[in-house]
Amino acid sequence: MQIIKTDIAIVGSGVGGSAVAHQLAGSGAKILILERGDDLPNELQNSDAEAVFVQSRYKTTEEWVDAKGAAYRPGQYYYVGGHTKFYGTAMFRFRESDFTQAQIDGATSPAWPVSYADLAPYYAAAERLYGVRGAAGVDPTEPPRDAFPHAAIPHEPVIAALSDRLRAQGLHPFAMPSAIDYGPDGTCRRCGTCDAFACRFDAKGDADTRVLRPLLTHPDVRLERNAEVTRLIADGEGKRIVAAEVLRSGEILRVEAQVFVLSAGAINSALILLRSACEAAPDGIANRSDVVGRYLMNHHLTGVMGVKPFTTNTTKFPKTLSSNDFYHGLPDDPDARGNIQMLGKIQGAMIRATYPGTPQFVADWLARHSVDVLAMGEDLPDRESRVRLLDDDRVQVDYRPGGRAAHDRFVRHVRHVLRRAGFPVVLRHSFGIQAPSHQCGTVRMGDDPARSALDAMCRAHDHPNLYVVDAGFFPSSAALNPALTIAAQALRVGAHLRNTRAI
Repeated sequence: MQIIKTDIAIVGSGVGGSAVAHQLAGSGAKILILERGDDLPNELQNSDAEAVFVQSRYKTTEEWVDAKGAAYRPGQYYYVGGHTKFYGTAMFRFRESDFTQAQIDGATSPAWPVSYADLAPYYAAAERLYGVRGAAGVDPTEPPRDAFPHAAIPHEPVIAALSDRLRAQGLHPFAMPSAIDYGPDGTCRRCGTCDAFACRFDAKGDADTRVLRPLLTHPDVRLERNAEVTRLIADGEGKRIVAAEVLRSGEILRVEAQVFVLSAGAINSALILLRSACEAAPDGIANRSDVVGRYLMNHHLTGVMGVKPFTTNTTKFPKTLSSNDFYHGLPDDPDARGNIQMLGKIQGAMIRATYPGTPQFVADWLARHSVDVLAMGEDLPDRESRVRLLDDDRVQVDYRPGGRAAHDRFVRHVRHVLRRAGFPVVLRHSFGIQAPSHQCGTVRMGDDPARSALDAMCRAHDHPNLYVVDAGFFPSSAALNPALTIAAQALRVGAHLRNTRAI
């Protein structure tokens, strides 16, 4: 068996793992990033909706099973840069209230062991790292902050008109914070395929383009592609992690390091910890509290299509508008709450991929005449919502969303808002766990080792040299896109490792 030795082993090259590596580069430590996938090929199919959605060209071919045992291909993407290769560039800071306990529809959204103030400087650093564009001072829920690193992306005419109609209703639409290389010297071409597509022009602010490529010019940073970590190995006492077992091209490797950073995505990080069960940790590494794999959340995500039968929407890049006017609830229903933001422009192939029986001409007509909005609500944690390992290493996702009734009431209100904005037909579609783009909560952090797996610095309570820095550490999901919060906390963890000389 080949043995590779390094100082820091980072599992996963997405937003969390790459941010930790960014902080540690130049510290004198040797950093090895282990990525189970390869570089995403730059090809015409990157921007072909038929290839991406109907043919599922880039989605993993592995199968998971749901709570009833039915198999499905999850919306997982294993490439250098992780899911950021396909994300929609949204980079929101969580609101101050997201870090405190709240009651929503009779369920508890728990407090975090960190505050917004703890993350604020790292939010700013993450925005600079990813080149986030936005405009401060418009959103009434916005936490204290300085100006964005770059000016907001201007609205195209249809989105500008929608913004005006929302203001006419007394709302406060604002420029959606977006990580994109836009401007006179930028590479963004407003090609119409950004959200849920890979960018052929490297204009998207993803972990690969913005973080990893510059990092890999550093002599102390190494990326091992096609290297899937199957389990972690603890010492005889079950305290320190001494190695990771890695599958690469059919060969088993052993990676030994002083510090291990797990950032494989909330579901896969939990699976790695569960697969790592040993005599000293019979229920899995970092799982003395029995929370690993539990409290799986994914946001309530509902697409809302406002259709104008006699108006064609020619927008190429619609993700420039958001509203948080109902983030803390409706005036007469405080539990019906969430964020409103634009989806990428829906194409006919996307509709047919979800509703295969739809005739092509109908799907294309709807896509041409719709303005597409995402209503996002907080998914409340449920201990029985979980990912588990079955016999023969099969993966079961028993997802139990929390607060769905409140979200449905919020969506009904969003549909009324769009009707008042001039859309006579408003359709809806809910995205489920089969597309776990906002997966979180499976390796939660907290102050009590009996009820959490990680401390406030994302270090395992039971293993002093193990950190988990993907959205698995989230105690709650909030109701905003998770990428920037993962990046901010990962930068904080990286600074901690560097400053404390934990390596």
